[in-house]
Amino acid sequence: MKFIEGMWRLKEGIRIDWMSNVERLSINNETVDLLLNKLQRHRGDTLNSATVTAQITSPLEGIIGVNLIHWAGALDQGPQFELASSTGHVQIAHTERESLRYSSGPLTLAITTTPNELEFSFTGADKPTTKLTGHSWRSIGYVSDQTTDKSRWEDGLYLERQGYMLAELDLGVGEKLYGLGERFGPFVKNGQTVDIWNEDGGTSSELAYKNIPFYISSAGYGVFVNNPGKVSFELQSERTTRVNISIPGEELQYFIVYGSTPKEILRRYTALTGRPSLVPAWSYNLWLTTSFTTNYDEQTVTSFLDGFRDRDIPLGVFHFDCFWMKSYQWCDFDFDSDMFPDAAGYIKRLKERGLRISVWLNPYIGQASPLFREGKENGYFIKRTDGTIFQWDNWQAGMAIIDFTNPSARTWFSDKLTHLLSLGIDSFKTDFGERIPYKNILYHDTTLSPHRMHNYYTYLYNKTVHSVLLSTPNINANPDPSKTAILFSRSATVGSQRHPIHWSGDSESTFPAMAETLRGALSLSLCGFIFHSTDIGGFEGTPHPSVYKRWIQFGLLSTHSRLHGSNSYRVPWLFDSESVDVLRDAVKRKIALSPYLLSLALQGSRTGTGVMRPLFVEFPDDWNVYDLDREYMLGDGLLVAPVFGEDGGVRFYVPRASNASGKEKSGKWVSWFDHGKVYEGGRWYEETHGFDTLPLLIRPGAVIPVNWKMKGAEDDPLDGLEVLVNGVLDGEVKLEIVNPDRTDEVLKVVTVRPGPDGIVADEQGVKVVWVGH
Repeated sequence: MKFIEGMWRLKEGIRIDWMSNVERLSINNETVDLLLNKLQRHRGDTLNSATVTAQITSPLEGIIGVNLIHWAGALDQGPQFELASSTGHVQIAHTERESLRYSSGPLTLAITTTPNELEFSFTGADKPTTKLTGHSWRSIGYVSDQTTDKSRWEDGLYLERQGYMLAELDLGVGEKLYGLGERFGPFVKNGQTVDIWNEDGGTSSELAYKNIPFYISSAGYGVFVNNPGKVSFELQSERTTRVNISIPGEELQYFIVYGSTPKEILRRYTALTGRPSLVPAWSYNLWLTTSFTTNYDEQTVTSFLDGFRDRDIPLGVFHFDCFWMKSYQWCDFDFDSDMFPDAAGYIKRLKERGLRISVWLNPYIGQASPLFREGKENGYFIKRTDGTIFQWDNWQAGMAIIDFTNPSARTWFSDKLTHLLSLGIDSFKTDFGERIPYKNILYHDTTLSPHRMHNYYTYLYNKTVHSVLLSTPNINANPDPSKTAILFSRSATVGSQRHPIHWSGDSESTFPAMAETLRGALSLSLCGFIFHSTDIGGFEGTPHPSVYKRWIQFGLLSTHSRLHGSNSYRVPWLFDSESVDVLRDAVKRKIALSPYLLSLALQGSRTGTGVMRPLFVEFPDDWNVYDLDREYMLGDGLLVAPVFGEDGGVRFYVPRASNASGKEKSGKWVSWFDHGKVYEGGRWYEETHGFDTLPLLIRPGAVIPVNWKMKGAEDDPLDGLEVLVNGVLDGEVKLEIVNPDRTDEVLKVVTVRPGPDGIVADEQGVKVVWVGH
């Protein structure tokens, strides 16, 4: 939120009490409390002005928190993000009326306590004399706004103002900022205003389904604001030398997360907010949906499935979108008997084809649903402050919203899902969760702030569904599903990486929309989300065949791949015959790569590094990659540059590859499709591709497990396993081959090493394919 006009003038009706001095401080074990006040010329300056208490803590090594509090008398309302913490990693050095040094492992906060010279300066161990960020002159303040309805002039002395806590963090020259959730606008966030407020805005909008108050800086740190409510970021958009962070209310807590590399920042951030959970191997196969508003019944669905089988296109999951239920009754959790008179029998027949089944959900109950009365009588819905149920017609007529703060409502909702699992359902698409009211609202848990619940609601919603999948064996899944489960979620907040996966929501069926979904995926990956999917071909409208085929190439080089649309089907033969070939090749390529993808996911669950990642995450020493958002790394070994034009033209940059010590690595990048086609690092290339290829490059020194014998991602990865090796290895490489039955377990470690006559694998029967130049 902007409060100033230019450098000097405040907006009309705005007053800011700037903190300039440390009045006093106290140290209690690993916590420091500082009393900050305005410029102090004499004792009279202590009167009639605000103070701010700054509390310094460190929840984990390499992370330092600053909690700025104006008035401490507010109710301690939730919800709160679930954060990890430990002790024993803090060192504090204090020189009275001069300085305080607060160190957490490699991160240090130096605070100037000399009278009237307040300054915060964060530094990292790798460059201890270089400031990462901090607070300089006039950068911590309490804002009073008398232009809102809260201010009544007739109240005179007792006039109230809307208050905001304001923290302005310094930026260095050339510093770039990323993240803040799945955002579809410019990938580099400098110059933008971003409000952390979940909304259903589609992908061609500044609104976002997945708002995360965390950004990463190219200078080697991340900033996480610990507040589930509305947080406003002015990223060089109000002060060109700062990120201004404001929150309505009396308290603002942020954490600086240190990392000498982007991967180290993500490792620490996900240690704090939760490591990503894993998903079952079968979910990496191709998903097909009924689409949204199309007409379908058992005959329609069966014809699609026969079409995939007859055209030799492997299909793993079939998804029933909204109209598996009767209109106006979403969600009542019952198949529409007019369209599916024998739902249980039909699901059984689908399972006999080897398919997994997913169905669509949302957390709303339409008034026409038989469940509405049940939910009303038992108090399972969000209410207004007058005790009536919150209802509206925006989506389902007269719909109510399930109150997941009510344990009985959670149990009621969970029981409905358990029944579906007993029929053979394997997964749920947990749609919506963004349209959550916050004015004049009352939750079952009255200690929770409706404003803070607006963003946080999706966490409780998806956690409830995810927990059902983890705790309920069904007749078609592993009898012990306690390690992995998959949702298809649209909304998210901090910690939602624990409840994967997430897809990009409603996109148009165009090349620009395809590009914006990639930007969204890369931004979200910088917030600890390791999986991502899109609606292949776009959601709104019917894509041109060229869009459909290029989106297939991109979508099948994502972690999860789903054919879905709004008012038209997405089966390939409805576009053209070439689409069938493109999809078949793309699906089989992804299945062959599944040992690689499962290994990347397992690594990501330990570290928070996404499977799809921006180039600068993998090549932080190549400054040419920091603006790139039309290409990405699929893991550490493959570069993908999707084609975003009908003519097949694509321009892409090939990074300078480095080894573990940071030195540039010898060798050349190699095309996946033609091993005789090589690329020099540090150069731009322009190419034109038919629909059978795209720029898919193997990194120098990469060792990639593949298996062309597999028919699905859940098959035995060892039977037919090969490793692709590009160039000369610096030393031995250990490949973790993941158990498809339990994707949290390693089935076997294969060691690949340089030998006297070339590259060898120490596991008998593992074929090595050397593609180096």
